[in-house]
Amino acid sequence: MDSLGDVLSREPDDRVRVLDADGTVVAPDLIPNLDDETFVAMYRDMRFCRRFDERMISLQRQGRIGTYASLAGQEGSQIGSMYALSDDDVVAYQYREHGAVVARGFPWEYLLYWAGHEKGHEALADRNVFPLNISIADHLPHVTGIAMAMKHRAESRVAVAHFGDGATSEGDFHEALNFAGVYDVPALFVCNNNQWAISTPRAEQTASRTFAQKADAYGFEGVQVDGMDPLAMYVVTKAAREKALDTSNDTPRPTLLEAVQYRYGAHTTADDPSVYRDDAEVEEWQEKDPLDRFETFLRETGRLDDERIEAIDDEITEVLADAVDRMESFEPDPDTMFEYAFETQTPEIRAEHEEFQRVRERFGDESFLRE
Repeated sequence: MDSLGDVLSREPDDRVRVLDADGTVVAPDLIPNLDDETFVAMYRDMRFCRRFDERMISLQRQGRIGTYASLAGQEGSQIGSMYALSDDDVVAYQYREHGAVVARGFPWEYLLYWAGHEKGHEALADRNVFPLNISIADHLPHVTGIAMAMKHRAESRVAVAHFGDGATSEGDFHEALNFAGVYDVPALFVCNNNQWAISTPRAEQTASRTFAQKADAYGFEGVQVDGMDPLAMYVVTKAAREKALDTSNDTPRPTLLEAVQYRYGAHTTADDPSVYRDDAEVEEWQEKDPLDRFETFLRETGRLDDERIEAIDDEITEVLADAVDRMESFEPDPDTMFEYAFETQTPEIRAEHEEFQRVRERFGDESFLRE
């Protein structure tokens, strides 16, 4: 069986897996050396992600938040990879990797973004998480640039990008990975291959055998991982991070990780996946559910039982209820609409802001905001 040092040296289509689809250990030498509480904390955060997802979809259907991107089915890749990082590592994600926020403490303010308030991003900065990125792959060059700065400053941390398989068709993906290879930066690129780029299937997304092998063109390693196996994601991310920080040899620092998984739900709440995929396909992937297989592993190793799960569920219910209450009691300041489009207001925006203030003063906040 591969050691941790060997795990990145596989062929791109030799998928790394620690737990089989039913939770059976298939690579005992790769089980992370973590204490019991960390294993349970990983499970708790994965379960939190699933419950958070269900709650957000419910809120959207009730008109209490805007369009939302579901993560169900991808908890293993998100939490597994995040737990292998240092809190000092910088993470930038697309829009579906809510696990990046959950693993960094889940500030309640995150819900404000989905309710239409830009303030929802402020709390993420203190946790070294960049705001979510709606434009596909635009954050990847930024991650390469951040990693270049880290290398220049000789910092012992890495920059990590999470993105979907559809991002590999964008120019920003290729530019970012090319520069990462040329400048040999401490960056990890996590491609969440959930089989669908909105309605475009993976087979029509690329002619490459894998997404992982795209790293070959840029001079560094790519590895394919079972993204629905949180332990495999932990192991590979940890190995990639250690390599990124190791300056003692000539191995290129960056790594492209392809996390093979499945998006259970719609692309967003504005999408209807029944138009382009069959229920049988979804059910087949649900048999590989990351929560079920990890729970089986934890139960069989004596780390988890019904009582512990009930306590976890009670905690999650309380945290989510509090976050929703805080979101809905938040009182926004409409003036902020004009403050951040540019560093300095343009004459046009200044004129619009002044007109807005005159109308606001005329009618008063209460009646004006209600209308």
